[in-house]
Amino acid sequence: MARCTAPVNGHRTASAAENCPACRNRYGGYRSSYSYPSYNDSNSSSKRTTSSGNYNSSKGRTQKASWSKSGSSIYYTSAEINTLTPVRKVVEKRAEKPDIRDVFLCHAWDDRKESALELYDFLISNSITVWFSEKDIPLGTSFLREIDKGLAKSKIGIVLVTPSFLKRVQNEGVAEKELSALLATDQLVPIVHNTTYDELRDVSPLLGSRNGLDTQEDTMGNIAKKLAELITVYK
Repeated sequence: MARCTAPVNGHRTASAAENCPACRNRYGGYRSSYSYPSYNDSNSSSKRTTSSGNYNSSKGRTQKASWSKSGSSIYYTSAEINTLTPVRKVVEKRAEKPDIRDVFLCHAWDDRKESALELYDFLISNSITVWFSEKDIPLGTSFLREIDKGLAKSKIGIVLVTPSFLKRVQNEGVAEKELSALLATDQLVPIVHNTTYDELRDVSPLLGSRNGLDTQEDTMGNIAKKLAELITVYK
């Protein structure tokens, strides 16, 4: 008996129906018994939720943070929770300080127009206030002095670790100055982008010993959402 090909090949066109050995002559013409789901139907949202759940589960993201707001859709791995918990304690201590930014963004100068700016835009879109050298260092002022001020007036520091950043650290550029100050505290979150933790440890064993977030494991947009949860203190 001829078998309908609709479940495999679909019958979306007349030619597809004509090529089906089971359906081309049925009832004098094409009539398929195969029903296609509509992406506009009432089940579409649940399908997207299931897909997202599978994505989180497959990546090991099965936990919610203790600081997450009720109803949050952001999930974490165990390693991410362990990494961010001490940083969260710093956030809670510094939250009451006046005139303080949420995040100090440490990055290589070469990344200021590309990946660092992309991360900055994601953070801003999540209502995070960011100290960013491209926006916060006036012309004619001391670069290092402004960095010191930015670090002192931020809840946490994030280090965008890229190939350019690794080169700057090797050459003891300004990124090394920012990095030294951040490593002296528990307010540091490395974000590895377009490189690996192994390459980071080869250049900076101390920074490489810190766990963080990785754009190979999660999108930059999701990482920004996690940072938004991390720095938000509900009263």
